[in-house]
Amino acid sequence: MSDAALSFGSEARLYDSIRPTYPVGAIAAALGTEALRVLDLGAGTGLLTGALVAAGHDVVGVEPDEQMRAVAAERWPATRFLAGSAEDIPLPDGCVDAVVVGQAYHWFTPENALPEIHRVLRDGGVFAPMWNVRDERVPWVAALSGIAGSEGSDLDNPWPSGPVAPWFTEPTLSVVEHAVTIRTGRLIDLVRSRSYYLTADDAERARVDREIGELATTDPALAGRDSVEMPYRACVYRMRRV
Repeated sequence: MSDAALSFGSEARLYDSIRPTYPVGAIAAALGTEALRVLDLGAGTGLLTGALVAAGHDVVGVEPDEQMRAVAAERWPATRFLAGSAEDIPLPDGCVDAVVVGQAYHWFTPENALPEIHRVLRDGGVFAPMWNVRDERVPWVAALSGIAGSEGSDLDNPWPSGPVAPWFTEPTLSVVEHAVTIRTGRLIDLVRSRSYYLTADDAERARVDREIGELATTDPALAGRDSVEMPYRACVYRMRRV
């Protein structure tokens, strides 16, 4: 696992306070409405875990970063969070109905992770990676991404992350639009929670800080506003164990 993948722990509480959770529609698109035994793989601080629990699922989390895992365990004390990774899942064979991944699949090594995910799923079980991506069709959001880097998903491609055969069926994509209210002064915190910023040098961080500050005070959609609606698209990729 790369250093960038493990860069979030130093800012685990910032990450937890500023990153969006997942809408009800995204959970339903991934798992349907029946209560399931679900593995939240790469659980981070438990943002997706909370949405799964609220939907009535029985959840176990696996997360490699100790600091992120500690925040998740504090937030959701009734849920078990285990040290582990997508390439080495500390669970027995066929023990879960579904595996979900929020904002983390791109950190996995697929040739090792996919057979492990296949192993812990029951026959016909669901595998559903998902991402919350900023909706860069909105001009001020596009300007933000121009400063701090795009996180858009290629929604013309039903699965942008390589082959999943022979372990899983071809993924199907569902997109659920939603919005999160954020204080305008905390836009920089959203950027500071990204691996790009966390691994950047001091000069690059200073540039990003300055330009985000200028955006917040000069863009007509942001200037003079205490808060703003950040538009997101939750992109859910659902596949089944073969």
